[in-house]
Amino acid sequence: MNQISLNLHRFRHLLKTCIAERDLATGKSLQTLYLKAQIPPSTYLSNHFIILYSKCGRLSSARNAFDQTPYPNVFSFNAIISAYAKESQPHIARQLFDQIPQRDIVSYNTLISAYADCGDTTLALDLFSEMRKMNTEIDGFTLSAVITACCDDMFAICQIHSLAVVGSFDSYVSVNNALVTYYSKNGHLDEAQKIFDGMGLIKDEVSWNCMIVAYGQHREGSKALGLFQEMVRRGVNVDMYTLASVLTAFTCTGDISGGLQFHAQLIKTGYHQNSHVGSGLIDLYSKCNHGILDFRKVFEEITAPDLVLWNTMISGYSQKEESSEEAIDCFRWMLRFGYHPDDCSFVCVISACSNMSSPSQGKQMHSLALKSDIPTNRISVNNALIAMYSKCGNLKDARRLFEQMPDHNSVSFNSMIAGYSQHGLSIESLHLFHQMLELEIAPTSITFISVLSACAHTGKVDEGWNYFNMMNDKFGIKPQAEHYSCIIDLLGRAGKLDEAVKLIETMPFDPGSIGWAALLGACRTHRNMELGAKAAEQFLLLEPSNAAPYVMLSNIYADAGRWDEVATIRKLMRERAVKKKPGCSWIEVNKLIHTFFAEDGSHPRIKEIYGFLEEMSKKMKQAGYVPDMRWALVKDDVTGGEEKEVMLGHHSEKLAIAFGLISTPDGEPILVMKNLRICGDCHNAIKFISAITDREITVRDAHRFHCFKEGSCSCGDYW
Repeated sequence: MNQISLNLHRFRHLLKTCIAERDLATGKSLQTLYLKAQIPPSTYLSNHFIILYSKCGRLSSARNAFDQTPYPNVFSFNAIISAYAKESQPHIARQLFDQIPQRDIVSYNTLISAYADCGDTTLALDLFSEMRKMNTEIDGFTLSAVITACCDDMFAICQIHSLAVVGSFDSYVSVNNALVTYYSKNGHLDEAQKIFDGMGLIKDEVSWNCMIVAYGQHREGSKALGLFQEMVRRGVNVDMYTLASVLTAFTCTGDISGGLQFHAQLIKTGYHQNSHVGSGLIDLYSKCNHGILDFRKVFEEITAPDLVLWNTMISGYSQKEESSEEAIDCFRWMLRFGYHPDDCSFVCVISACSNMSSPSQGKQMHSLALKSDIPTNRISVNNALIAMYSKCGNLKDARRLFEQMPDHNSVSFNSMIAGYSQHGLSIESLHLFHQMLELEIAPTSITFISVLSACAHTGKVDEGWNYFNMMNDKFGIKPQAEHYSCIIDLLGRAGKLDEAVKLIETMPFDPGSIGWAALLGACRTHRNMELGAKAAEQFLLLEPSNAAPYVMLSNIYADAGRWDEVATIRKLMRERAVKKKPGCSWIEVNKLIHTFFAEDGSHPRIKEIYGFLEEMSKKMKQAGYVPDMRWALVKDDVTGGEEKEVMLGHHSEKLAIAFGLISTPDGEPILVMKNLRICGDCHNAIKFISAITDREITVRDAHRFHCFKEGSCSCGDYW
């Protein structure tokens, strides 16, 4: 203790080293010695302990250090505000900000950055306006943070850009880098290029990296690679961030061939063993659908994996529904190796639970998140949990979590609006959208996809058009292919096929496979073979190896008894080696997933299941159920009526529901997932089953949720 009191210079040096190296263990030891030492309390040392804990992600310890600071100064407040900002808690950061006796430019910059990181444009701009009114000095870091906060607000960006030019802040590299990033993200590549070219010799590595990523975002992979090669020729320092930026460009363009060649160069230089570069490679392989084994091999070659690499690996698995279980296993291995998950870790693994529609796994991850070191109100984790509970058919817990959140952003509202939309609860979905507007949280492109989808699934044609027009007129969001597809779906479901075709002919770009699929689905619903054939033809031109248009058109012909055309389509599929995805349904019982296919005989309790369905069929018929033979989709002269009925009775969703009913207590709701659209006969049958068993049965198919209760479905038979 005496040695420490006599050698404060050495103590300060050790503390700064701990901060630089994020050495939490040594830092804690130093704080213990400091508290025991016979030296006067030091605001200087307390401030550095706040910074140490903040950088190591220990918010509670940082707050304790702040509370123990003898005479907190503006530096103390700025340090703890920064800590809360990093943990996405801007409301507490603001409370502390308001307590500062005399704020400086760092105080404002820190809080504006916090709002920017949380995507809260309004509060960031309000605080910036406050700075201007108070005549507080601004610098390049202020403008960089404000530009980052502006997101989709083009008007605000133009004003900030003008201010930067007038005030000579455009000489700041950070300001120009932020502008390049903003303009490229919002579709203004020419403007981004103009700013980059105008920077001359002040460009740093970040500038080059930003422009490389910008080219990638606009699918200009060759330009991104050319810019990288120019960096090398000019002798600009190329580091792991540059290499990762090039990989990001290949990922954005989907250029797996170029990515493979670049990977080969990385192997020659040894950079492929770098954790940061490895994350870029894993992201490339996972997003370009190049197979799990490839990015797993990349991971295994990394010499010193870090948390970011583990997160990228979990994310890679979670992006593929069939490998969601591997994502959860990867997360558990990460824990076994002693890594502490951060918010990104939980977002990725919770996404995997959503893909699996596994309530038990999702709740387990929720519990782990509550017990972890991350704040319980971390907005990104809560947003992921809302989406997970919604996809698992549990809207009550999703809404409860939403209501408990101290802060919301556009993603929070998007997740909840989408949940209501997928469950066919358009009134709740649209009400929440208007609540979002009242709170002045700007909707995004994704928001309107959910809003338009809610209108489409409930036949609200006029309302759908109003929201579609609102996008550009009120919020400056130009409708993309996905939004036009929603309107095509809206019109098609409502039987307005001529209007849907007219929209396709007049829209500014090709509707894409999603739009043609929406029209094709409507053609089947309304039995329009001629238009269905045209829609299928356009769909096939875009995706000749996709089985969906073949199957959908084949079903249209089968429904009309046009079996020669059905045979022709099936022959074409064989010739082109196109395979139909087999329909399957699955259900989680006692934390185990049970999967069923039509006519399945593999389940160990299949005899009980078939026996239950046979008895249930008798009760259903007594209640008025009549099997809809149209959904058997086989010729009458090939299969008789009784055989057709048996086939209908053994569809995968019926098998899964039967298993759920015989395996769970009376009265317990059950959730079944299906990889394809639920068939009309099953939809009708499940309504009878829900009434007879007095059970709430939820089926999530490829398009939406169907919540059956007391003989009716939440979709109102409009699906």
